[in-house]
Amino acid sequence: MKKVVGIQVENNPKIKFFLTTESHYKEGTAVIVETEIGLQLGLVSQDVKEYDEKNVSQTMKSIVRTATKKDIEKYKENQKESKEAYCVAKEIAEELNLPMHFIDATYTFDKKQLFISYVADTRIDFRELAKRLASKYRTRIELRQIGVRDKAKKTGGIGPCGLSLCCNQFLEDFVSVSINMAKNQDLALNPTKINGLCGRLLCCLNYEDALYEEFRKKLPTIGATMTTKEGKGKVVSVNLLQQSYDVELPNKVIVTERV
Repeated sequence: MKKVVGIQVENNPKIKFFLTTESHYKEGTAVIVETEIGLQLGLVSQDVKEYDEKNVSQTMKSIVRTATKKDIEKYKENQKESKEAYCVAKEIAEELNLPMHFIDATYTFDKKQLFISYVADTRIDFRELAKRLASKYRTRIELRQIGVRDKAKKTGGIGPCGLSLCCNQFLEDFVSVSINMAKNQDLALNPTKINGLCGRLLCCLNYEDALYEEFRKKLPTIGATMTTKEGKGKVVSVNLLQQSYDVELPNKVIVTERV
């Protein structure tokens, strides 16, 4: 059996899971964890649970140790220096006339790497920028160009539904979202209604798309000729959720039918 615990890493609202040798961690306990980008600080947010080894990913990382007071002080200092690096990167980019919109700068806990994210409309030659930053901070610099959806995922916000952005809360990967999904759900194709804060189509259009497609298979298309108890007529509207459709008869009478 493997012990697994849920942790929020670096103030990220998403819960990630890590291996541990401990049987219990108090919620809110600060820990140092090994991640895909290096050591980071996290907070325990879910109890330790045991799983059969075959149900645990072979790539799952581990908790290194419980964070000490010194570790927490170092983390706070890293945050302070990350903000400074963000401002410096922005100043150098402006000096070099690089059209980059910086999102954030983050040190790994051990300060072996400094990650700087930015958004740009085109590919940027940032070699001189990276050279100057490496010379100043004496660590490995990684400049990451991200898209507008990734920007929203990092910065967060409130969606048109009134809830925190899905991408910032729980979505791990972005799936393809098409305008046909909005059409399937009979939504008004108004960008202010079907686009998220990132300016792209709402990720949630994908959540129920398969169900709407299944509903549509049972319903006729608008304009089709259908036979009702009152006679034949033309379909003038359909209601996916109620699984019904309206048929206009030759005498202009509207008859509602259900599948």
